[in-house]
Amino acid sequence: MRERTIGNRSVSAIGLGGMPISIEGRPDRAQAIATIHAALDAGVSFIDTADAYQRDAGEVGHNELLIAEALRSYGPDTSGILVATKAGHLRPGDGTWTQNGDPAYVKEAAKASAKRLGVEAIGLHQFHRPDPNVPYADSIGAMVELLDEGVIEMAGISNANPAQIRLANDLLGGRLVSVQNQFSPAFVSSYPELELCAEMGIAFLPWSPLGGITRAGAVGENHAVFQQIADAHGVSPQRVTLAWELALADVVIPIPGASKPASITDSAQAPELELTADEVAQLSNVLKG
Repeated sequence: MRERTIGNRSVSAIGLGGMPISIEGRPDRAQAIATIHAALDAGVSFIDTADAYQRDAGEVGHNELLIAEALRSYGPDTSGILVATKAGHLRPGDGTWTQNGDPAYVKEAAKASAKRLGVEAIGLHQFHRPDPNVPYADSIGAMVELLDEGVIEMAGISNANPAQIRLANDLLGGRLVSVQNQFSPAFVSSYPELELCAEMGIAFLPWSPLGGITRAGAVGENHAVFQQIADAHGVSPQRVTLAWELALADVVIPIPGASKPASITDSAQAPELELTADEVAQLSNVLKG
């Protein structure tokens, strides 16, 4: 698989989003592990998780523990796999999401994530979502301390706007390596952030790049041109969608979620799909609303 860069690390151009194997509708443990192993077999070397990827109360870190187990049980060497996790977003177990950007909490959560992942330092740690009750600079200050203390190797942010991206990079002394925002044919509002990341040389990691768990299977139905171009190439519209996102900028690394081995195996082939400039232009009409 072709590679792209996050900070000082080369990773696969397609990552694996871990959330679907830990929240509502999740598969059994064996299928979850098999899905992660299928991603590794397909050449995926970047896996995204978060301490809040859970379904029930009392299982904080469910997804992190699954990923750690899958990496341990995988036959080949996994030392080159970059695992990114996040802190600052919480899921109490009732289907709701809350925020906690308190610096002390962010630091404590990062250390707990490192323990669950079984690593001395987290490869990439991202502040999950701004907390309206905590100054953004204070939350990012915790990321600065985590980086300086060696608890994390690289720092990123998620669900951020352009001003927050610039502020975070300034506070981190130019060491911001990634921005993880929602982006898909169904959600193009983060295109300005994508463009800014391309300008700054920061990895842009689209979450729900196929439109989300409930919409991913219908991307071709919801966006006819994606289906038309998929038919012309004899591939799935999901693969076309990811190839289009990759074509938007060299910093883009989509992280499609998957709960079945077949899904991530298909997605992992997107970097090899060559779209013409005309096809990219046709697909990019979604950016115009």
